[in-house]
Amino acid sequence: MYDASDPRSTLASVQPGPVATAFAGADCGKFYETAPQEDDANGRSWLIRSQHCVVAYSEARDGACFIRSAQPDEYVLLLPDAGASAEVETAGGKELVPGYSIAFVPPGPSAIRIAGSGPVVRLFTTRAEDLVARCANTASYAAPHPNVAPFQPWPEATDGPRLHVYSLDVPDEPGRFGRIWRGSTMMVNVLPAQHGPRDVTKLSPHHHDDFEQISLALEGAFTHHLRWPWTTDLNAWRDDQHEYCEAPSVMVIPPPAIHTSRGMLAGVNQLVDIFCPPRLDFSLKPGWVLNAADYPMPAEGTGVGS
Repeated sequence: MYDASDPRSTLASVQPGPVATAFAGADCGKFYETAPQEDDANGRSWLIRSQHCVVAYSEARDGACFIRSAQPDEYVLLLPDAGASAEVETAGGKELVPGYSIAFVPPGPSAIRIAGSGPVVRLFTTRAEDLVARCANTASYAAPHPNVAPFQPWPEATDGPRLHVYSLDVPDEPGRFGRIWRGSTMMVNVLPAQHGPRDVTKLSPHHHDDFEQISLALEGAFTHHLRWPWTTDLNAWRDDQHEYCEAPSVMVIPPPAIHTSRGMLAGVNQLVDIFCPPRLDFSLKPGWVLNAADYPMPAEGTGVGS
């Protein structure tokens, strides 16, 4: 359910999926009040996972170096502040990734060397088993969560596996929802900053049938409102959740929970939504995916990005 002013109100209607009979709870990582999983010369890093994705959020020190020696698939580097840039070395050579940028890093060996200090976000699929083992909520996924479709990667970039870098400095545009980039494993939507609390008369409660949403708060604070469907089995019912999360924090929203998030503070409230694999409905909207020319759509009938 979207307000008429919300660009998502123009999304094509999705045919109802199978009726869910079991539900997973949401996972919340409040990094500001929990110990990091890593605290070393690189800085302090927190790791949290969803069914298919690992979020590594770091308060990086100047000179930090994040190395992947045998990364099995493409991953994402997000540098949300202009004051922290990176030199990224891959099999194709070295390239500067300025602060306030997003980069898609090819599989294989890579090294990220940070210049300056500030937040550094890396997004991996759960094929990165060494990182999965370090996530704070590993126990939540002792058994796969219900209702989440199997992971299907998207096609590789049209010019092959190499580093792709994009500036976050993209102006808002009427009719376009956020600032969306996709790769072969992830879709990242850096939403416009909310200045002041969100208008409570224009919230956007909605649900996803078969994919999780990861909401990363970078600035300010958000209340994530979640409600699960009722079924004929009272044992499957879950209480509503209204989770107040300051930045930095992550909320992993499971399907088919109805959800909406609202900025809470008087200043800037900045949220980033992450989907693994990319969303098909967003990809079908002309102009929404800013790097659509670099990463092709999957062939019809593949079942990717449902």
